[in-house]
Amino acid sequence: MSASAGDFVTPGTSVVIDDGLTLGDGIISTESGFLALLSGKLVENSGVVSVEIEGSTANLPKIGDVVIGQVNRLNAKTAEIRILHIENKKGGERGIPALKLFADIYVTDFVDRYLPSAGDAMRSRDIVRAKITQFEPMLKASTREDPELGVLFAICPACGKELEKSDSVPDFNVSCPRCDYTGYRALSSGFGHGYKIPEDTDVESLNRSGERWSSEAEKMLGHDGARPYLSPLADFRRGINHEIPASAAKMRGNNSGGNRSGGQRREMHKTTCTMCSTSTQVPFKPTPGKPIRCRDCMNKVNDGTASKEELSAERVVLKSARAKSGESSGVKLFVGSISWDASEDDLEKLFSTYGELKEVHIAKDRETGKSRGFAFIKFSNLKDGQKAVKELDGSEFHGRKLSVQESNESRGGSNDRRRRK
Repeated sequence: MSASAGDFVTPGTSVVIDDGLTLGDGIISTESGFLALLSGKLVENSGVVSVEIEGSTANLPKIGDVVIGQVNRLNAKTAEIRILHIENKKGGERGIPALKLFADIYVTDFVDRYLPSAGDAMRSRDIVRAKITQFEPMLKASTREDPELGVLFAICPACGKELEKSDSVPDFNVSCPRCDYTGYRALSSGFGHGYKIPEDTDVESLNRSGERWSSEAEKMLGHDGARPYLSPLADFRRGINHEIPASAAKMRGNNSGGNRSGGQRREMHKTTCTMCSTSTQVPFKPTPGKPIRCRDCMNKVNDGTASKEELSAERVVLKSARAKSGESSGVKLFVGSISWDASEDDLEKLFSTYGELKEVHIAKDRETGKSRGFAFIKFSNLKDGQKAVKELDGSEFHGRKLSVQESNESRGGSNDRRRRK
């Protein structure tokens, strides 16, 4: 049963969105329709349908918001932060929905200085202030646009003591007061001061924006797209000159073809923006009926400047694409209450009278090999499958009444499928 304005919804509840209405906080568009992401009351306000949490609104970061986060994981070229607080927002300290809890900061957005590896300027558990720069399909942030953005608090990776700003070692800007660790961080002007930044702070100059690294420091950075654990600065406990793990060395040795990160190049897929119909490219295979927007349209939707007419026209395009996809991809049926003596040949003979079949499979017990009493049948054409459901559901077959319906893929079945075309 689908929910409408005024109903209480929980994550996963199907939601009815009428033409001309816009999706707001707490609702997502999927291949099967619109679903709620939060628990609360479904409300419509000025043409926007959203989930309203009692006593508050959904705590979602938006483009331009400044957030406080903790570095959760370092990759070769990105630092993933877990968002802890959204500044200058009422209730910004509340829990954030899981889908928007993490944001990526690319190494080029750390600071205005060349950095080959994310581990050279940030470390796990660092507390940072960052600005959200992208909302969909994933959160992205930057610490480069403002002196107040960057690392606010960091601990020594060798002994755990809180790091202090320092300019005693050329090119580096933090040191440990307890051991001999020195390193570099993309510092905020609030480093060492907390969230309130004094007017006379001199921390920003320690980032040495625009300066080249000295030859001594250059040797210590994580070059060749190295994973953070391959950067001496990223794992001080191993020492400046540590032996690279065999697994990591093997990964580095497989680098080729100009792809210095050790992985395959991300394949770009040509497609058309579902809102403005211009050509664009995305790093994933587009799903028919799912919004695929160019950067300009994506920004308009995220900023709330997309018109009702544009969104309404896009829904027509998506609906048409889903219908066309259904026709070409066919449909999978679940057939229950099958007689124990019925074979796949018997089912194929029965169902093939309604159209071309792609697959006929009776689920069997793995140990005994006997039928479990149900089967999956896939039609090449959606309408043929729907006609079979209408005429065969409840019909008698080998002395039993069949139950025929469109399959829910989560039902699953045996892995030793027998395919027939």
